[in-house]
Amino acid sequence: MDIEKIRTLIALMEESDLLNLEVSSEDEHISLTRHYDTPAPTLMTAPNASAVPMAAETKTNVKAGSVETSPMVGVFYSAPSPSEPPFAKVGQKVQAGDTLGIIEAMKIMNPLEATQSGIIDEILVDNSEVVQFGQPVIRYKA
Repeated sequence: MDIEKIRTLIALMEESDLLNLEVSSEDEHISLTRHYDTPAPTLMTAPNASAVPMAAETKTNVKAGSVETSPMVGVFYSAPSPSEPPFAKVGQKVQAGDTLGIIEAMKIMNPLEATQSGIIDEILVDNSEVVQFGQPVIRYKA
């Protein structure tokens, strides 16, 4: 592996503000991930205000069930081509390892595979939508 090639890829990530980059060829594969140190969120409250109502309000917006997240930054495709049916539909039972969609990154089509078996409750992104590293894509029924 050529160190200059790696430095070029790192520079590309910094220029484009990418968090994740994967490049493969016949004899090489490199995956780079950038993590930012972000301060923990702080809760600003007025004097004598209680944080409990805010926490309860936030929890009502969170749905139960585990999610599949995007392993990289890219474009999510729900089907292998526009004329074919989607890989996964709401209500469909899937097994671990089943393809749920495709994420295109750097002109490479990467399958998004189920990490667990379950029934799909919700597809959280639209076809051809740009997804970020770690972004929830599919939610399973609880």
